[in-house]
Amino acid sequence: VERFILDGQRARLSGAALETLAIIAYKQPISRLQIASIRGVDPDAVMRTLHGRAYIAPVSRDSGPGQAVMWGTTQLFLEKLGLASLDDLPPIASFVPDASLVEALEKTLRLEPDAPVSADEVETPEGE
Repeated sequence: VERFILDGQRARLSGAALETLAIIAYKQPISRLQIASIRGVDPDAVMRTLHGRAYIAPVSRDSGPGQAVMWGTTQLFLEKLGLASLDDLPPIASFVPDASLVEALEKTLRLEPDAPVSADEVETPEGE
């Protein structure tokens, strides 16, 4: 994605911008709040960059409370990727790790709580 998007440009897109662009491409139409909940950070600055480069644009309004702006990718995005339509994007499943890999990572990354400390191990200031 990065190679096609950046072809002929001086400024590169950050990892955050590429991640946000991928979220929008696969989940569109999507609101800023939905993007924030997926990424876990405020996407406003990144979305301004993507909108400024004409890779994303408002496509509709949410029918729910607040009528949030819904974002989607543009024709320029498709052209940069060499795609005729969004249907030509590779299936997202090819990017999702296998469940056994996720489970193995969870086991290796899990922190064990500290062992209980006995009263003999607790240091107290003198005189107490």
